[in-house]
Amino acid sequence: MPRPLVFSRNRCTAVEQIDEQTFKSTCRLQDPLNDAFVQITVKLPDFEITGVTGEFYRTCQDECLDISQAFEKMKGVRIGSGMLKIIKGLVAEATGCRQLGFMIEECCHGVILSFTKDQLLQLPEGEEIPVEQYQQMVRDNVRLFNRCAAFAPGSSMVEGIDLT
Repeated sequence: MPRPLVFSRNRCTAVEQIDEQTFKSTCRLQDPLNDAFVQITVKLPDFEITGVTGEFYRTCQDECLDISQAFEKMKGVRIGSGMLKIIKGLVAEATGCRQLGFMIEECCHGVILSFTKDQLLQLPEGEEIPVEQYQQMVRDNVRLFNRCAAFAPGSSMVEGIDLT
């Protein structure tokens, strides 16, 4: 009897605050084809990427074996609007490794979303969070806008917000 195709993927992104102005975000990816990690260091208040490290221990893409060139190109990129195009351009230009760009994006999204945690923890336990509070979070930190489905255009979480 033929065996069914089995595929399982684990991806984890973790953010750690190193000091008052430095964050470290790590994305780890494991599946039958890939085993890799990427870590970025970000400096506040400009959300500037000051360091990138990582390695593909296992991959089916030869382009992902030499990714160190992309790390230098990522230094100085700011997390915010336009970053996805910048990351895609820089990583594709340096390596052609699709997974690397995806993992760097995940690290950036992790940093952005880590700023929502403190505001959410201020609510009393068990209370529903009013939409207005989410909208205020986006007004206070515009970088959250369009960075996840909840804060995407058309979502009730950002409906009626003027970001100009």
